[in-house]
Amino acid sequence: MADTSASSSDASCLEKLKSYVRTQKGCILAAEILISFIIIICYAASRYGGYSAVAICEMVFAMVFFGIFMMDLDKQFQLVNWMWSDLFRAGIGALLYIITSLVCVIGGAGDGARIAGGVFGLIAGLLFAYDTYTIFLQIKSTRQHTAAATDDRV
Repeated sequence: MADTSASSSDASCLEKLKSYVRTQKGCILAAEILISFIIIICYAASRYGGYSAVAICEMVFAMVFFGIFMMDLDKQFQLVNWMWSDLFRAGIGALLYIITSLVCVIGGAGDGARIAGGVFGLIAGLLFAYDTYTIFLQIKSTRQHTAAATDDRV
């Protein structure tokens, strides 16, 4: 009897996952997780594995935000402004990926895995920058524009 209820809750979680990945934000977050994982593999195969810290952190943050948005926890925990938090996550991720990837591509002579990680990192930097742009547009569209009170007598 308990197995039936557990499988139905798993099915609803799986259905939430499938429906969220079909959205634009879900697709972007899933792509960020996937490309971060590819970058981790590339840096792990290179001689200098220290560059994988950015990819690990950004993959974990993307997974956390994916889970929060997929389960609609952002609507339940309104103490945190999730949209602004996501904007900072994506903006910092784009900046860090671009910086570390340029360092890896420029200084990676003779280490093909490091150069490959750098190239994928540049692609990830662009993906995170696009995510930042879409979040910024969403914040801009949801802002309320109220007219300031003016005094006709000057």
